[in-house]
Amino acid sequence: MAIRNFNEKTLTAEVLKRVGKAPDKRTRQVMQSLVKHLHAFVREVRPTQEEWFQGIQFLTKTGHMCDDKRQEFILMSDTLGVSMLVDAINYKASAGTTESTVLGPFHREKAPRYKLGANISKNRADGQRCLVTGTVRDRGGKPVAGAKLDVWQAGADGFYDSQKGNAMNLRGVFRADARGRFQFYCVKPLHYPVPHDGPVGRMLTATGRHPMRPPHLHFWITARGYKPLITHLFVKGGKYLDSDAVFGVKPELIIDFKKNKAGVAAVHYDFVLMKK
Repeated sequence: MAIRNFNEKTLTAEVLKRVGKAPDKRTRQVMQSLVKHLHAFVREVRPTQEEWFQGIQFLTKTGHMCDDKRQEFILMSDTLGVSMLVDAINYKASAGTTESTVLGPFHREKAPRYKLGANISKNRADGQRCLVTGTVRDRGGKPVAGAKLDVWQAGADGFYDSQKGNAMNLRGVFRADARGRFQFYCVKPLHYPVPHDGPVGRMLTATGRHPMRPPHLHFWITARGYKPLITHLFVKGGKYLDSDAVFGVKPELIIDFKKNKAGVAAVHYDFVLMKK
């Protein structure tokens, strides 16, 4: 059998031919598209061998930064706008429903479960006390009783709990009441930097970008019969709303956090879910 001598013009077709034998249709589609775009990128950029190896090292170091508390690959996806693109493709909010945004790298499973009205902040140094109230409803205004609200945030020091140890703080899970209402205390969100001590941080520096995120509070809301909603509430007037490092800000999610009659920062938001 003759051995072919592949070159810049013939190699891609052969790779496509081989991955085209994948028995699973979706795997075949994804791999063929990946090869086409990756090869086109290499032809356009024309990297040197040294640059190619630098790219390999970047991906290797990104993997080394990942553990059960930190997901550097999600951070890379976020800061390259890929996470928001995937979100835009998969969650198209219909008229009157709440917009989604990125998950981010700091969600944790098995967060503490609290009764409505509880405080997810365990330390006075976490920040300024804040009251969050609202409802979970469908497009028709029907309350979504028992909706699960998984919430988390960074503290006044700019860090999430998982960046500081194993103890959980500033996160918790609540259940909406029979009328779809929820209420809890947290701290008023402040702007903070995404982790920039690793390869993603060096990528941001190399491209002249800052690592900052505007002040926000994370929500992951689920209920039977409805599409899961992953979203944030952003603080109106907060810094970096127009230059979020992960491209996650949507105007509909920017809310005023005002002091109530008791002098406590407070925000109210009515989430509207889409049915499956």
